[in-house]
Amino acid sequence: MRECAHQVLEDLREVIGVLRVDASVVPERPQPDLSGLERLVGEARGAGTTVSVDSVVAAPSAAPAAIGRAAYRIVQEGLTNSRKHAPGQPVSVTVRGAPGRGLSVTLHNPLAAGPAGVPGSGTGLIGLAERAGIAGGTWPRSRPTCRAC
Repeated sequence: MRECAHQVLEDLREVIGVLRVDASVVPERPQPDLSGLERLVGEARGAGTTVSVDSVVAAPSAAPAAIGRAAYRIVQEGLTNSRKHAPGQPVSVTVRGAPGRGLSVTLHNPLAAGPAGVPGSGTGLIGLAERAGIAGGTWPRSRPTCRAC
C-alpha cells in the first residue's frame, strides 16, 4: 500500500508539473524511466510474478524524459493489472525502440483459469491510454478485456 501511495504521489507531482505555468520548477526527486525497467521487473518477480522481458532499446537512458517515464509507468501499471486480474499467470514484456523510430511497449499475459483476483476500478486501462497519448503515442483502438472488466 505504501509503495502504491508513493507512486500515486509521484504521478500527481508529474501532473501538477504539467499544469504549472513556470516550467523551470523541477520535481524534487528523479522520476523513473526506461533505465529503471530491470529494477521494476525485479520487484514484480520478488512479489511472485513470473516475468519475461525482451527489451531492445538503443540507449534507454537517452530516451526523452517524458517518453521514458511514460514507458516505465505503462509497464508498471501492466504488471500491477496482471497481478490483480490474472494472479499466478506469467507476464511477457516487450520493449523496442531507437531514436527516430519511436518506442513500442507490449505486455501480455493469459487470463487466470479461475476467478479474477482483486476487483479493479476500471480506470487502469483508460489511464494507460491517456499516458500513452500525453507522451505522443497511441493505444490500440480495441480495448483489451479481462473477466473483471
